[in-house]
Amino acid sequence: MNAEILQFLKTNGEGFDADIAKALRMPVGTVNKHVSELSSAGEVICCKVTKYLDGKMIEGISCRLAGKLPTPAPGRKPGASKREDTSNSNGHPD
Repeated sequence: MNAEILQFLKTNGEGFDADIAKALRMPVGTVNKHVSELSSAGEVICCKVTKYLDGKMIEGISCRLAGKLPTPAPGRKPGASKREDTSNSNGHPD
């Protein structure tokens, strides 16, 4: 079961517990139990979520794979500019 949940998250990215249960054809309670085990093992990161569909409040758990953040792509980034510091030690230009 845990492997199926991990595969679902690898394929689909972040997932809501009800969506995972529907896709894997298992009860939400079972998904929550396995997600809790995976979270304890550090495999996934979960948080409680409240969302509204057609004015109806739905509470559940949002899950995603745990891991390191990807390293930034090489090269300059938008909005980043390198300015040379032309001030002296008192903060005023010479």
